[in-house]
Amino acid sequence: MSPQTLILIIIAVIFSAIFVKSDDDPGFIKLPGTTTTSSVCGDSLNAGSCPVKCFRASPVCGVDNVTYWCGCSEAICAGVDVAKAGFCEFGDGGSGAGSGQALLLVHIVWLVLLGFFVLFGFL
Repeated sequence: MSPQTLILIIIAVIFSAIFVKSDDDPGFIKLPGTTTTSSVCGDSLNAGSCPVKCFRASPVCGVDNVTYWCGCSEAICAGVDVAKAGFCEFGDGGSGAGSGQALLLVHIVWLVLLGFFVLFGFL
């Protein structure tokens, strides 16, 4: 098997694992628009524990269309109300940060591919 074929198979496996959708509850990452309770955060949170240190992702989407990965406490520390549980949808009419996020994603993918090419001796 040629090295190019091996790299294409590895890339296909990585992208298929990223984009696989499941009908089951994912458990640790909430889908956009899903909420677990009637109120997203509840009333028991306060801003006294800032800065937030989290060990598990619990994303919520703020009204500023930014995903806060440490949950409601991180959004409260940032002074933002929570719009919904789960990550913010990309390209849903935000204030223009989407194009910057897309550029960042392209940059990260480019660097990962460059790293693979250097690691396997293609460059």
